[in-house]
Amino acid sequence: MSDDALPEPDRAEGVPHPRATRHLMGQGAAEAAFLDAHATGRLHHAWMLTGPRGVGKATLAWRIARFLLTHQEATADGLFGAPLPPESLDVDPDHPVARRILALSEPGLFLLRRGPNDKGDRLAQDIRVAQVRKMSNFFALSSADGGRRVVIVDAADELNTQAANALLKMLEEPPARTVMLLVAHQPSGLLPTIRSRCRMLRLGPLGPADMARALDQAGIAPGTDPAVLAELSAGSVGAAVRLVTLEGAALYAEIVALMEGLPRPDRARAIRLAETVAQRGAEARRDLLFTLIELFLARLARTGATGVPPTVEAVPGEAALMTRLAPDARRARVWAQVAEETGARARHGLAVNLDPVSLVLDTVLRMKQTAGD
Repeated sequence: MSDDALPEPDRAEGVPHPRATRHLMGQGAAEAAFLDAHATGRLHHAWMLTGPRGVGKATLAWRIARFLLTHQEATADGLFGAPLPPESLDVDPDHPVARRILALSEPGLFLLRRGPNDKGDRLAQDIRVAQVRKMSNFFALSSADGGRRVVIVDAADELNTQAANALLKMLEEPPARTVMLLVAHQPSGLLPTIRSRCRMLRLGPLGPADMARALDQAGIAPGTDPAVLAELSAGSVGAAVRLVTLEGAALYAEIVALMEGLPRPDRARAIRLAETVAQRGAEARRDLLFTLIELFLARLARTGATGVPPTVEAVPGEAALMTRLAPDARRARVWAQVAEETGARARHGLAVNLDPVSLVLDTVLRMKQTAGD
């Protein structure tokens, strides 16, 4: 199977690839920080774009790449002095460089991401050292024209040990006029020496208004209050898209309705809920169910720990339910332990293909026991 026949590993299902996303929502501070470094001549050779999954890190990396490859360092014009620095990372999509980047044919750009496995029939689970070594050829071939070069690593979390060490060597001796952009979902898991050689650029979660605009740009009709989507997705557009496509808001509402019966939940209702995600082809919805159960428990524990229920109710009556189930810090600790235990059990059960119905019922039973203590 050719590489072109495989799905792109850095593209979320159902939405355009980040390189085809023209506008970035809700990350003005991060863009401004980069523009300031560019304008003041403090452009670091390596940047690590961090933050939760789905908040726009890859989109920002592609925006920076387009900007750098179409904006050389400012020089005085001899008559009116140096031009004003750009106020935005925006690049005309009809610019030749932008067109080549969209087609992955820009010679000044190298994209490091997961490739095919040894058989070539599916994507590998990690980024391998052979792919990192291809960058040496990229640097050698592109150095003759003297132009700027950009490398995007998406995602640095997926580098295996050998690949991470090979990348570190390049960070230690960066080629001239090269900027490396590392997308990292969990930078704490990377080599400290890699982190220390990068300037951090952190992106935050999106609020409801930015979430609505981001979904509209992706061609996604939310069908749910953007404030609820922002709350359940923790401000992640990627997670919000998943919620929309899998009807996650309705699934969460069913979880809350079931929990309203604690400490005597409706067993028949629990069975019906479990059976809807146990059908063939419902694997994604099944995984989402357990993610949402874990989210409910986390919100429950937070309510008890802070004494304040969620300010945005994902479901009417949710705040009162959480106040009843977690009235104090002691109960918060109990629910936090339940969240950890049931989450670990669900992940293990799904990994070894345990019966989803049994997993759901076991989870409900554990919550029943906790609520009745």
